[in-house]
Amino acid sequence: MLPTAYRIHRVERTLRRFEQDIPLLNTRVKDLSVEGQRSARKFAEALVSHTRAELHRLLEEQRERLPEAGDVACEPAD
Repeated sequence: MLPTAYRIHRVERTLRRFEQDIPLLNTRVKDLSVEGQRSARKFAEALVSHTRAELHRLLEEQRERLPEAGDVACEPAD
């Protein structure tokens, strides 16, 4: 399994790409019917929403794995 920090980075990058692509979506769907445009936009919104939820889940998972300041075990010096 990939480290959580790496997965967070990938999801953040994917989310950024989806969000930057929204204006271009309007250009790509302009030749579709009104219903087709609506469906494409709804799908894009759902994809962005799902990706944000995944990012929040990963961030929570990372927070849960981080030890509290008092929980860190000290290692002896050499």
